[in-house]
Amino acid sequence: MAEPDELHTLTQQAPMSDSLRTLARQGVLVRLRKGAQIITEGDVGDTLYIVLSGRLRAYSIGVDGREITYGIYGPGEYVGEMGLDGGPRSAHVMAVEASRCAVVTRPTLQRHLAAEPEFFFELLSKVIRRARTATQNLRQIALNDVYGRLKLLIDSQVDGPLPYDWDPAPSHKELGQQLGCAAAMVTIVLGDLKRGGYVELGRRRIVVVKGLPAKW
Repeated sequence: MAEPDELHTLTQQAPMSDSLRTLARQGVLVRLRKGAQIITEGDVGDTLYIVLSGRLRAYSIGVDGREITYGIYGPGEYVGEMGLDGGPRSAHVMAVEASRCAVVTRPTLQRHLAAEPEFFFELLSKVIRRARTATQNLRQIALNDVYGRLKLLIDSQVDGPLPYDWDPAPSHKELGQQLGCAAAMVTIVLGDLKRGGYVELGRRRIVVVKGLPAKW
């Protein structure tokens, strides 16, 4: 186990609020080797990991084996807050390099909140920011997926030199039905392509001005 002075020194060096520093000093210092997995998605846990040195990565693995990274967290950041309600962990977390963390249990956090209730708002703000970032990332993934399918459909319609006039083209609702998405998603993607100068839009008409990029 680390000496208390080491925990004090690391918390002093890491960039964090005074309240988070006080909380970290109530935890237990753990050393992590590169590649160590400290949280497994789906497990139930009630500990918070405050990064004092090194970096941690939060991620999930899809059914196809591909990994999605939600964030990389360095000194002054923390992970595990989504499991403090007693529910299952929402992501895997591993050390991307040798790291040291202060591990805080839920009872310790509850005592800290009772002593310093203003930390609740700091914690809440962090949760909201991460939820907003996750929503934006998922939206971008969804848009890219829709774009890929829309590009294939448009490319299959172009049988002559550009600019090519697809007239009549399906409505956005009909395109959404073909692509397996909402009409609003089609509208967003086509609007982005129009602003990029790739297409011109009219009523049931899509003019392909120049070749669509491989990715959006």
